[in-house]
Amino acid sequence: MSVAKIQPPLTNLQVEMLKLFARQLPEKDLLAIKDMIAQYLLEKAFSEADKAWDEKGYSVESFQQKF
Repeated sequence: MSVAKIQPPLTNLQVEMLKLFARQLPEKDLLAIKDMIAQYLLEKAFSEADKAWDEKGYSVESFQQKF
């Protein structure tokens, strides 16, 4: 007898993605959505990197000295 794993509920992002992809989309629309998600995540990563840069007091000069 196997023990059933209890799965956590879906995240709000997963629910929205399931709603969106419950219908058939043209390939170009799917690619556009993927690009938008990638762009959003890239901007978020840059924002976090900028925040860390500022918090640590880095400058272009301090960065260039290491290389």
